[in-house]
Amino acid sequence: MKIVGIDFTSAPSRRKPLTCAVCELDDRSLRFIHLSSWSTFEGFEAALANVGPWVAGLDFPFGQATRFIQTMPWPGEWIDYVRHSGTFDRRTFRSALDEYKAGRPVGDKEHRRVFDVLASSISPQKLYGVPTGMMFFEGTKRLLSSGVDIPGLVAGDPSRTVFEAYPGVAARSLLGRRSYKTDDQRKQNPLHRAARLELLGALCSEPGRTLYDIDIEAPESLCDDPGADHLDALICAIQAAWAWRHLDACLAELPAEAAREGWIADPTLFGRPRGNG
Repeated sequence: MKIVGIDFTSAPSRRKPLTCAVCELDDRSLRFIHLSSWSTFEGFEAALANVGPWVAGLDFPFGQATRFIQTMPWPGEWIDYVRHSGTFDRRTFRSALDEYKAGRPVGDKEHRRVFDVLASSISPQKLYGVPTGMMFFEGTKRLLSSGVDIPGLVAGDPSRTVFEAYPGVAARSLLGRRSYKTDDQRKQNPLHRAARLELLGALCSEPGRTLYDIDIEAPESLCDDPGADHLDALICAIQAAWAWRHLDACLAELPAEAAREGWIADPTLFGRPRGNG
C-alpha cells in the first residue's frame, strides 16, 4: 500500500512549501521512498486527486470543537460546516474567528476538541503563532471537494483514505518535551538536530516498532531540515499506516463527538478516558 504523509502549511511558498513523504507499506514494514514538495496548493490538490489505492496522513485539524460549532452557530454536521466555512475568503474567515473570541471571557475564547485534549494540541481556532484555524480553513475545503474517504467523518472514495495526523504527539511519546525543531534560524542549534536524530532512531527501532506495530525504514537525511518538515511528514505517514492497519478498532472506540470534530491518528490517544476542554 502506498502511504503518504503531508506536513501542511496554510500559506505554502518556496520558503515554506507543503512537504510530502511517500512511503510503501508491506504487511508490517513501512519503507520511506522519497520526498515531494509543493509551493502552492495546486500540488496538494493534485495529490488528493491521484488515483488510488493510497492512504495519507495530513498534519492539520480536520474539524472544530463542538462548543465552537454550537455557539457560533454553524451547521452541526461536519460536511455542512466545512462547506459553510468554505464560503468565506481568508479575510472574512479570520474576522469571524476574531469576532467570536472578542466578547468571550479569558479561558473561553478558543475551544479544543476531544482529541486535542488527549493530544495536548492547540485549538483549531488559533490564528496566530501556529495558525491552526487557517490550516483548517485551507485544508478541509480541499478534502471535501476531492471526494476522499475520511473514516469517522465522511464516506468517500475508499481507495483514497485520509487520516488526521499530528507529529507532536509522536515526538512527545519518544522524546518527552525536548524541542527538535524551529523555523526561526536564530534559534536553530545542534541540540535540535541531535533530537531529530534521536527521534528518528527511536521510530526505526524497538520503541517505534512497539508504539506503531510496524517496522520503519527511513534515512537519517530526513533530519537535515532544521524545521523538521521532512521528519514530520514521515511521522504523518507512520501515523496513517498505523490507523489504516487498526482502523476497525479505532472506529469502535471513537466518542460521539468525533463524527463532528474529527480525530487524530495515534495509538497513544486510544484506550484512555476522554473529556472536552
